[in-house]
Amino acid sequence: MTLLRPLYLLILLGPLPGFVHAGPYDGVYKQTANAECALVGVDGGSLKIENSIFYGVEMECRMTRPVDVNDMNATIYAMECSGEGQTWSERAILMTDAEDTGLYMIWDGYAFRYDRCKDGEY
Repeated sequence: MTLLRPLYLLILLGPLPGFVHAGPYDGVYKQTANAECALVGVDGGSLKIENSIFYGVEMECRMTRPVDVNDMNATIYAMECSGEGQTWSERAILMTDAEDTGLYMIWDGYAFRYDRCKDGEY
């Protein structure tokens, strides 16, 4: 019974909301073809998604309430954002491209495609 106690704790604690894990879109993405992958969050640099936080140019958004889009490799998120002394909420759709080497991000009225930075570029 003593050996099973750690297993029970893992089962009980596993689904807690504070549990951090990598999301399906985690990575560093180039804003433009010539973007510097090591520079995250600045003009001409890259964007980063890590542990359900999107780091954009001088702003960041918590990606909450994910909803999978039926029959697509896409997710709708509520984005709780802050930057430059302001906070706001938006919704965004994230979707990997067909080759799984990039990311589509769709905000109300805007659509972006970003190439994924390769390991070692950042």
